[in-house]
Amino acid sequence: MQAQTKYSPQTVTGMHFWTPTIFSIKTTRPAGLQFTAGQFVRLGLPGDDGELIWRAYSFVNSPAEDTLEFYVITIPEGQLTPRLSQLKVGDELFVDHTAYGFLTLDRFTGGDDLWLLATGTGLAPFVSILRDPAVWQRFKRIFVVHSVRWERDLAYYEELRHFSHPDIDPSLVDKLRFAVCVTREQTPEALHGRVTSLLASGELETAMGATLDPATSRIMVCGNPDMVKELRAWFTGNGYAVSRTATPGPLVLEKQW
Repeated sequence: MQAQTKYSPQTVTGMHFWTPTIFSIKTTRPAGLQFTAGQFVRLGLPGDDGELIWRAYSFVNSPAEDTLEFYVITIPEGQLTPRLSQLKVGDELFVDHTAYGFLTLDRFTGGDDLWLLATGTGLAPFVSILRDPAVWQRFKRIFVVHSVRWERDLAYYEELRHFSHPDIDPSLVDKLRFAVCVTREQTPEALHGRVTSLLASGELETAMGATLDPATSRIMVCGNPDMVKELRAWFTGNGYAVSRTATPGPLVLEKQW
């Protein structure tokens, strides 16, 4: 019984496949589960031996939403993601009752502009942040960059391109600027190349119509470890200190596949 208070089975209420291997899951929400936009939680399913296999996934939903939402890419050799991809509406998925993570707005002080830079499913926590009214009240401008290998891998594209959410005042939505980067093919209306290269060349700032400045820009990075490492090096080399609990800075990073 003690373990059961730490997590509980929830019901799958929706499965949406962006591609055959990239999908979003919606589930019911455990009573009492609280989190801050940008955090993650563990999801679990029984393995072949009956023991639960756990992995961490960022919330896509805002803290106010009753339904949980997660953004997943299938790893063929993985233990959990192939099982997640086979779930159907009505199936059970175990959800931990404790949220974790520091990719949250409270890591920053000050700032006028918020830049959210993601690769792949690293976009998930940023959708959660954008669905939360707090970010729209706090920042003057919000820039979102989603990098993928192929155009077909873009998820939440229409939501971000024409942002609308019941909890967000429509008059604030013009603060948002959204760009996509496609690294392995040329695509109309998309930047071509790695985010680090686009930053170094100035192409990203030009596309966004804005200038990065450590004094006024606050940066969040989430995605694959190589991208996070590259962007950490680029930003710290250009005057952006990594935010710490005792010493807040303009840069927060989180690795995620």
